[in-house]
Amino acid sequence: MASGVGGGQPSWAQQVHQLAGDPADEGQRVAPWKPPVDDPFQAAARRQAAARPAGLGRRLAARLLDTVVVAGVTAAAAVPLGTRAVDHIDEKIDAAKLSGEKVTVWLLDATTASCLGAVLAVLLVLGVLYEVLPTAKWGRTLGKKLCGIEVRDIEGHEPPTFGRALGRWLVLSVPSLLVVGLVGVVWGLFDKPWNQCWHDKAAHTFVAGPAR
Repeated sequence: MASGVGGGQPSWAQQVHQLAGDPADEGQRVAPWKPPVDDPFQAAARRQAAARPAGLGRRLAARLLDTVVVAGVTAAAAVPLGTRAVDHIDEKIDAAKLSGEKVTVWLLDATTASCLGAVLAVLLVLGVLYEVLPTAKWGRTLGKKLCGIEVRDIEGHEPPTFGRALGRWLVLSVPSLLVVGLVGVVWGLFDKPWNQCWHDKAAHTFVAGPAR
């Protein structure tokens, strides 16, 4: 034992000996200090709770990227179907001219309707595979991942369920085909505090951005 003012305090050599673990002193071994490790589940919960609405620039860039992907794949299927529909209409017009009679040529018939239905089916399937499923599983599409944003439930801050993700996509896409969807998107500029567009309000979600 070291002498001095401390009176009976172990010397530095004795402290090292104790930390090293003397077999004769097994019951008094001192556990070496380890830095505290943060619980990964608590850390994830804190990150979710700290989520804030994403900026308009990131959301717009992500939507443009997703639109390019969806439009490109849809166009690849729509071009041959559209060509078939146009050729069919031209044949009907030529047949009407050759008949020498006044004939009404309907642009929408069984052939053109089937082509249009096929394009809409491609758009629907692609929307579910590209938009709905990734949003329900990870909270983001390819465009959102590249832009560092994700869709979260307004209450639990988790990715939305499949039903809510599907409803969110339908409320976004159907009005967009009628051009009314632009109003719903602009709505997010003035909505407080979560900057929700119509499709976010319908699904009870918001788009979260990176922590600032």
